[in-house]
Amino acid sequence: MDDLEQITSLVQLKELYGNKLPNHVGLILDGNRRWIKQQGLADTLKGHKAGYKTLRKILYPFFEAGVTYLSIYALSSENVRKRSAKEVKYLFKLLLTGIEDVLKEPLIHEKKVQVKVIGRLNELPQDIQHAIEHMNKATAHYNGCFINVCINYDGQEEIVDAVKSIVSQGLPVEKINKQVLKEHLYTNKFPEADYIIRTGMTDGARISGFLVWDSSYAEYRFRNELWPEYNEKMLLEDLIEYVKRNRRKGK
Repeated sequence: MDDLEQITSLVQLKELYGNKLPNHVGLILDGNRRWIKQQGLADTLKGHKAGYKTLRKILYPFFEAGVTYLSIYALSSENVRKRSAKEVKYLFKLLLTGIEDVLKEPLIHEKKVQVKVIGRLNELPQDIQHAIEHMNKATAHYNGCFINVCINYDGQEEIVDAVKSIVSQGLPVEKINKQVLKEHLYTNKFPEADYIIRTGMTDGARISGFLVWDSSYAEYRFRNELWPEYNEKMLLEDLIEYVKRNRRKGK
């Protein structure tokens, strides 16, 4: 892998190491509010808008590199409960903007990208639920690439909801196994995560309840840079780092 240091583009990386690249990547978008403060602006809400712009720019480079599944931790259930009502309202409005953008984005339809919002959606305002349902249905038949956007999401709650669903079906105890539980997760159509990237980790390393079940053998990459700073160069660095690692997965 000596030539890894000579790679300068995602296309080149895919051509040389396509079989070693991750199939399912998880993204924890951290640092929007800290980034906007660094710009000297007091209105931290604008940091979320900057983060959204970064996300839009970086999505297709992921797919260009050969990633098929992308899970995005956009808004945790803890955020919904603990952030101010003003901030949560702003984030919901940004979510509606994102849904509108998905529906009218030509590349989504050209590349057959299935976009789905997952989480405890029944706890969201009715207008948000309706917009999510409309978008989920609009791209449900696409099978080119796949995006899960985690909203009002918590990985432990996901497992609790899966168990509740299994119990409600009256499945005998001896029939319950890992596969059955996976089939009842929000992420049931996604394979387990290969790689999780988190930005804004200047004070340690945490996953904050993201993909608790699906990340049991994932590789992790924690970056100091804040999410609005993330770009294609960093993505290339992260994917090269992944290729360098020896994924033993218990072997």
